[in-house]
Amino acid sequence: MNADGHAAGGWSIGLDIGGTKVLGVLLDDAAAVRATVRVPTRLGTEGVVASAAEVVRRLCADAGIGAADLSGVGAGVPGLVDPRTGEVSHALNLDIHERGVRLAPLLAARLQGVPVTVENDLNVAAVGAARVLGLRGDLAFLALGTGVAAGLLLGGELRRGHRGGAGEIGHLPYASTGPVCPCGQRGCLELYASGSAIDAAWPSRTGRPAAAEVFAAASEGDAVAIGIRDSFTDAVAAAVRLLVLTCDVEHVVLGGGVAEVGAPLLDAVRRQVRSQAEGSPFLRSLRIADRVQVVPGGVPVAPIGAALTARGAVPRRTSVEPVGS
Repeated sequence: MNADGHAAGGWSIGLDIGGTKVLGVLLDDAAAVRATVRVPTRLGTEGVVASAAEVVRRLCADAGIGAADLSGVGAGVPGLVDPRTGEVSHALNLDIHERGVRLAPLLAARLQGVPVTVENDLNVAAVGAARVLGLRGDLAFLALGTGVAAGLLLGGELRRGHRGGAGEIGHLPYASTGPVCPCGQRGCLELYASGSAIDAAWPSRTGRPAAAEVFAAASEGDAVAIGIRDSFTDAVAAAVRLLVLTCDVEHVVLGGGVAEVGAPLLDAVRRQVRSQAEGSPFLRSLRIADRVQVVPGGVPVAPIGAALTARGAVPRRTSVEPVGS
């Protein structure tokens, strides 16, 4: 037992490793968040491993425990991930361009053998959102950030797909005559439903996030802001509809940077979902708007989900082929 009266073996750490920061949380044996640490990401394989190890050491020091007291460390990372081997490929915003980088074994070695699991960042966010919001049933975590993609928790298991590409709805066509997407297609959904789309349409005027400015200005009657908000939420509503029609998920949780807007975002998306269903008795019967929720502001669902995955709270069966194949 440690000074707080918790069984040492119940501690676990979750990491959300992104291109600018590594955010870590320490969970106790009851899966409550006991501490958080955030450090800038050092890019490249060695930099990412060093940044992650620093967060783990600082969290352990804050709790007065050693790394050996941890039941496991989980990391959510962008890119293609093979959760069986802990290999990561093409995590470009981490400056990891290679295939099959053995991130989990490298971090485990740096932590003197602590068990490490690595999973796609949206998958762990789906796990964390289900826990934080107390949701049961099939769930899609729809991330509205630099791009648009979804993590899927179906039948109590993460759905990764044949080659780890499940949930990449941001690259479904939304406007056939739209601009060319970096992926090479034209008019992809993420060109309209992402935080980047809002940034492009409304450069920040006060230093606040552009999405927050747009929704605030729209609420005050600014016609330009209203147009940007409605175009954006129409595309988000289309993404929600796609997730329900393809997977019939019970819950669609909005997350990512734009989700910090909170209730105004949720209300606007639900309005657009209902509007899109007006002419279809079939869509109305699905009650899609009632399935949409938003992550509470400031709650770190991705590292929470990573910590839960590390302690085996989610079945880890997968059909993903090795990323190096």
